[in-house]
Amino acid sequence: MGDMPVDPASERENDMLLRLVMVLGIFAFAFSILAVRLVNLSMLGDDPSRLNVAAAVNVIPPRPDIFDRNGEMMATDITVASLYADARKIIDIDEASDAIGAILPDVDASALRKKLSTKRAFVWIRREVTPKQKASIYNLGLPGLYFVDETRRVYPNGRAAAHVLGYVDIDNKGIAGIEKYIDKVQKSKSEAKKVARAEPVYLSVDLRVQYALSDELARAKEEFSAKAIAGIVIDVQSGEVVAMASLPDFDPNSPTLTVNKETLNRNTAGVYELGSTFKTFTAAMVLDSGVADMDTRYDASKPIKVGGFKIDDFKGKKRKLSVPEVFIYSSNIGAARMALEMGIERHQEFLRRLGLLNRLVTELPENRKPLLPREWKPLSSMTISYGHGISIAPIQMASAAAALMNGGRLITPTFLRRSSVAAFQISKQVLKPETSRMMRELMRLNVVRGTGKKADVPGYLVGGKTGTGEKVVNGRYKDGFLLNTFLSAFPTDAPQYVMLVMIDEPKPTKDTFGFATAGWNAAPTTGKIIRRIAPMLGVLPRGEQLNPFGDPVMVSY
Repeated sequence: MGDMPVDPASERENDMLLRLVMVLGIFAFAFSILAVRLVNLSMLGDDPSRLNVAAAVNVIPPRPDIFDRNGEMMATDITVASLYADARKIIDIDEASDAIGAILPDVDASALRKKLSTKRAFVWIRREVTPKQKASIYNLGLPGLYFVDETRRVYPNGRAAAHVLGYVDIDNKGIAGIEKYIDKVQKSKSEAKKVARAEPVYLSVDLRVQYALSDELARAKEEFSAKAIAGIVIDVQSGEVVAMASLPDFDPNSPTLTVNKETLNRNTAGVYELGSTFKTFTAAMVLDSGVADMDTRYDASKPIKVGGFKIDDFKGKKRKLSVPEVFIYSSNIGAARMALEMGIERHQEFLRRLGLLNRLVTELPENRKPLLPREWKPLSSMTISYGHGISIAPIQMASAAAALMNGGRLITPTFLRRSSVAAFQISKQVLKPETSRMMRELMRLNVVRGTGKKADVPGYLVGGKTGTGEKVVNGRYKDGFLLNTFLSAFPTDAPQYVMLVMIDEPKPTKDTFGFATAGWNAAPTTGKIIRRIAPMLGVLPRGEQLNPFGDPVMVSY
């Protein structure tokens, strides 16, 4: 058989179909390349060179939003534009430098000319320009100038809780405070869990209480012409830090302009001899050990002399004092005799049990180890009994005091929201509940009849202990350079919060009749703070009781 004849019409139809398929394929390929190019350009803003930007800009995932315990925003990310140049495409370096300098006056013109002369494909000109500056640079119409979107951290409440929040650097990396803690936690997570990075963080801080605390501290700093002032409020049941302030402080929105040694967080990153507030722990020590009860008396009739060192009382009673009297008259002699009766080993063990001899670790990376005697001798125990010879962070004192108030449970403080149930699970019983009851009674008694009278707030059963100490200057205690503290709790019949206020170098005023001791400045400042924050914290005022604990306390005058 011969070959079948080919239909010319059918052959032409097949050729046309093949050509159509080829044309459609070419168009599809071309459009796919264009689409990829458009995506690249959209990701890079106006930059035509993705490789250059990708090599120069370290793309950082967004940071999590930070909220206070009630859901108020405290830190978040916003998108900002940053200006860079492809120096190879700059036609006139002088023109470009002068034009940019007119819009960005803080950019060094000579340094910019040097950058643009390198003919590099990517040089930073200015990170984080404002929308107005960006528009002005766009309108210059100069080739070789481009923008890339970056993330900037903002703190809408300014200085509020600055030492808790910390701050980030230009690359949005945490440098201090909770911001640094967040990065540490994320770094420790596996790659699979890093997607949770943007989940919000809820702090233990109550922004309302934070504002009130900072405001009253600022007023007191000015009133008493103090060098610095600090305060911290802790929930005794959960260990949550409800508010913390240290003045001078800084604005985390522009930390490079304000962070210096004076803006140190004195609550956690500084250690101090906190004076007679330490007698709170000395009294708790002898009561908890059974060495003494409320009726035990200590001879404070004359000073204690050890070698060339003398321990004496300020306005002493010159007689034997009961434990409550040692506390409310703030007797150095009585406290020293308590420490001698306990002995060095038991004294150290008790303070260690309360966490006062070791570095206190919280979420904040800024914390210091206590300063202890190189050699702990009997004289060391005596002076430490009233707060000399040992330096600790204020947050440590507040944490240990919370254990004295909450039934004897030591709870590590936290700057993150925590339930009382979770706190109870990690707590450690360090005191007998009965010791806690007696310490609440002593704290209240000192505000009613002792050195803390000016801290009293009707209806809130405030308890507390004053501390007035001379600062060490060039290795010696210097007259007139005081560090005053007031350690408080409220309400003392069922404590919910402890607070520590510390004032550095307060000066006497006409209203204090020339006195600058803690009872005249730290104590009344505490009362003003409690008057403002107690209603915010749900602590309701009630009828006053001189001694809400029932049993009479023997105090002689």
